[in-house]
Amino acid sequence: MLIPAFADLAAGNPDWKVFAVSALCIGGAGLMVEAGLSGPTPDLKSRETFLLVNLAWFAFSGACAVPLWASGLHISYTDAFFEAASGLTTTGSTVLSGLDDLPPGILLWRSLTQWIGGLGIVVIGILLLPAMRIGGQQLFSIESSEKHVKPYGRVEHFVRRLLSLYLLITVACASLYFMAGMTAFEAINHAFTTVSTGGFSTRDSSMGGFDSLVIDWIAIAFMAISSLPFLFLINLAEGRRQLELQQVTWFFALAGVLTLIIFAVTRVNTGQGDFAQFTHAVFNVVSVMSTTGYATQDYLLWGSFALSFFFLITFIGGCNGSTAGGFKIFRIIILLSFIRSRLRLAVRPNRVSPAYFEGEIVRPSTIDSLLIFSILYAATAAIFGLVYAAFGLDFETALSASITALANVGPGIGPVIGPSGNFSSLPDMVKWLLSLEMILGRLEIIGGILILTPDFWRE
Repeated sequence: MLIPAFADLAAGNPDWKVFAVSALCIGGAGLMVEAGLSGPTPDLKSRETFLLVNLAWFAFSGACAVPLWASGLHISYTDAFFEAASGLTTTGSTVLSGLDDLPPGILLWRSLTQWIGGLGIVVIGILLLPAMRIGGQQLFSIESSEKHVKPYGRVEHFVRRLLSLYLLITVACASLYFMAGMTAFEAINHAFTTVSTGGFSTRDSSMGGFDSLVIDWIAIAFMAISSLPFLFLINLAEGRRQLELQQVTWFFALAGVLTLIIFAVTRVNTGQGDFAQFTHAVFNVVSVMSTTGYATQDYLLWGSFALSFFFLITFIGGCNGSTAGGFKIFRIIILLSFIRSRLRLAVRPNRVSPAYFEGEIVRPSTIDSLLIFSILYAATAAIFGLVYAAFGLDFETALSASITALANVGPGIGPVIGPSGNFSSLPDMVKWLLSLEMILGRLEIIGGILILTPDFWRE
């Protein structure tokens, strides 16, 4: 919070006092808790870890909302919490407008929440969720017995390398943005929200406000890089020979095929078949697949096919162990392999036909957790969408709001929450539920739902 305080102080904006006082109060409370809990750290059991991760997301969102609420934005705490939760979960949905005229402290704070949230998501996704066996993610545990996912003896070594890589990619992205024509402030902000696949921008028109194909392609490259497994990127940077390429191959193959489809359709519908239109097609496909949520154009104006197309690819998401959200590529691969194995068994019942991932047989327990996750994912999106409809939202807005929050994408579809709209007009209760759904999406659903079950609280 001191960083945006200095930014506002340098710009002569009075909100620097808000950030400074918030930093003092919340930082002081944190120090008191730290002092009160000093001493030997007890070993956390699985149930305590679940509860800790849940409480952390809500506590951090509540704390990050304070300066937004107390600032000159004059927004309610509901809107401030929504904006903070959207930032930390790297969803990118916003209730703010007039971004071009907002003070630097607010813009930098929004970007920082996404950048910090993106790093936290990778750490939690690789270290904690696999150990809890959530949604089939035990395949990626850093401490698992599989040799190809245990590159370091101690977790601290991995986190150090992860932080170094995250910083390096951010600096590279900001440098290229600056050289392509952004101001230093815009380059830093957009680097934070690109590498975290968050999508907050300093302009209402998002990346389209820069009207630069060079900037668009820089964003495409770094959105794609940040959607890849960070373990893969670390291994690649260190020259390791054993690289898990299946997720990476599938991500780029899907992005390529989907781009060609939407480019071909928009070329027919709009009559635009030049390089600029191809860039817009690539950009928006990668933006939605990576759950970043940037936009160069309102792709909903490309016709009814584009509306259905982008609605469907919202589900895909990036690779596991990346800052991207969504259903995740590895689940799609395993589910397709599982379906294929079952179809083979239907023809030859006595045949041994397991599901495979990265050349390894997927354990039945992993398949079970993945199927449970898939059912809960679909059910959660549908139930929340139905609740939003009960609050008066039209079907298109209600369902897309639910899916975009759960997948941590950002913009939905339709005139209200589409790429050219925002979430400010939604009822307060819907905003609270959307905030909850964003956090549920980042907790891989099961991690959030589990603490609501009676069995969780029984000894």
